[in-house]
Amino acid sequence: MRHEDGRKVASPEQIQAWMKQTMDWIGGIAAQNKFVGGTGLAFEEARVVMNKDSKKLVTNGPFGEIKETIGGFITVRAESIEEAVEFARGCPVLQGEGNSMEVRRIARNDGTH
Repeated sequence: MRHEDGRKVASPEQIQAWMKQTMDWIGGIAAQNKFVGGTGLAFEEARVVMNKDSKKLVTNGPFGEIKETIGGFITVRAESIEEAVEFARGCPVLQGEGNSMEVRRIARNDGTH
């Protein structure tokens, strides 16, 4: 789940409404025995590790103030990419202008995707 502008802050009431919508959405997927897991991603105590000039640098972040943040993820059991896309289309995150959902397969442990 990507949020186009992490600087936008919703009211506590709006956040509560969106959380209920999200839980209802996940409940619908779970009712089909297709929900595997997922969670939101916190910004507090986060770090970014990167390679710069052959050195591993660690910085604080990512921060909600940056443009386009990843707000969370869910894992579903889908028969096809099309089924996974249909689940994504129902996500309440898409109510926010510019927000998006990425749909990807999880890489298998055998080196294939």
